Amino acid sequence: MLKKIFRFYDYSIILAVAALCAVGLLMIYSASMITTVVQFGVESDYFFDKQKKSLLFSAIICLVAMLFPYKLYPKLIKFIVIINVIVLGLVFIVGHTAGNAQSWLKFGSTGFQPAEFAKLTVIIYLASVLSKRQKNINDLKQTFIGPIGLTFFIFLIVAVQPDFGTAAIIAMIAAVVMLCSGINFKTIGRLVLLAIACVAIMLPIAYWTGYMSEERLSRFTGASNPFKYAEDEGYQLVNSYIAIGAGGLKGLGLGEGIQKYGYLPESHTDFIMAVIAEELGFLGVIIVLSLLIFLILRILLLSKRCQDPFGSLICIGIASMIGIQSLINLGGLTGMIPITGVPLPFISYGGSSLLLLMSSIGIVINISFFVNYQEVRQSKKSPIQKSNETISFD
Repeated sequence: MLKKIFRFYDYSIILAVAALCAVGLLMIYSASMITTVVQFGVESDYFFDKQKKSLLFSAIICLVAMLFPYKLYPKLIKFIVIINVIVLGLVFIVGHTAGNAQSWLKFGSTGFQPAEFAKLTVIIYLASVLSKRQKNINDLKQTFIGPIGLTFFIFLIVAVQPDFGTAAIIAMIAAVVMLCSGINFKTIGRLVLLAIACVAIMLPIAYWTGYMSEERLSRFTGASNPFKYAEDEGYQLVNSYIAIGAGGLKGLGLGEGIQKYGYLPESHTDFIMAVIAEELGFLGVIIVLSLLIFLILRILLLSKRCQDPFGSLICIGIASMIGIQSLINLGGLTGMIPITGVPLPFISYGGSSLLLLMSSIGIVINISFFVNYQEVRQSKKSPIQKSNETISFD
């Protein structure tokens, strides 16, 4: 049975993810081997070892997700949502603060971010609801009020931690899934107007309540003119530019980077691509980006081949999650958008992010099994059998 199941998996996705994780492990060690000793006073392989253990555990969860039929998720969606909301609420009671945000739950020396898993919860929830309402997909009141309400509620919980980067990703993922659910242009226009109205209401509220603090606003000034504020708001971005510029075409060589010697903060997390650019050069960056683009396109192709709206929307949501998170990370380290603290998928250090991504990939691989199996089954049927499935004799 297992042999038949593994036969229909999409191994191109598995190989792309394995390559990204391998590059991530290698670069985490290179980017952190100095700061772990100098700044934290631990062994040079401290973060590498933690990420390696996270990868092993995440791979096991990915395997479980690969074997678990994705079509059962709609039956579990209420339980998934309730558990996720409860865990997000616990952050405000017993949460651990790190990086100016109370967004962690700690269990001894181990911690995780519930907000990361809210991304996958929103994807599965929206895919489940919107796939069931295909007949009334353009009825804004009947189809979208509930999904928009729950998504907005989760968005607010994450945003007030405060973790605006993750909250923004959740909102953008939800928008992509809704726009790809089969709605017409008229409904798209209504949803866009609704989104604009929500933003117009939320911005003044955020300003009056002090949510838009000087520290958060300084990220905009740092991104717009980093060299003018090179000593404070623009410090990270300036050193990111230096790392990227120093790498050239082929880079300085693996492990030979200079910016990780305390000049570039968060070199193994948010700014790991700058270290890749410095040590492996433009060619190294192209390899990583090519793997990410291939993975995203492969998942989108799977969504197109999937005849089940639920499976198709899940693939679209997971592909958009990887793509949006990659764009925000790269936009931050290049100064195109303010720095948000969003990790680069599969590459940056972070157990919670890796566990979420590997769980998501496990679901995608499970969908690929059903899609490939269905296509093989259809190809083996005789022309008469195929015609009987498509022609009605009523």
